[in-house]
Amino acid sequence: MANTKSAEKAARQAEEHRARNVALRSRMRTAMRDVTVAIAGGDKKAAETTYRAAVPLIDTLVNKRIIHRNKAARHKSRLAARIRAMQ
Repeated sequence: MANTKSAEKAARQAEEHRARNVALRSRMRTAMRDVTVAIAGGDKKAAETTYRAAVPLIDTLVNKRIIHRNKAARHKSRLAARIRAMQ
């Protein structure tokens, strides 16, 4: 339990930030899953569309410092490579 007013406030803020970060990470993972499903379905047009929707979400998490920029670059690169490899 927090001992001071400032520690109580910091604990409240940490809970709020954690909830927001969890929601944003979940949204990113869902967007990446949508791209993966489209790739597995063999529909290149749908895969490109979902990829274009996922990239801004991933970049937003980098700007908010929720994920590292290298992790974001790795995810985007791997998804793009899988889309390029489609027939």
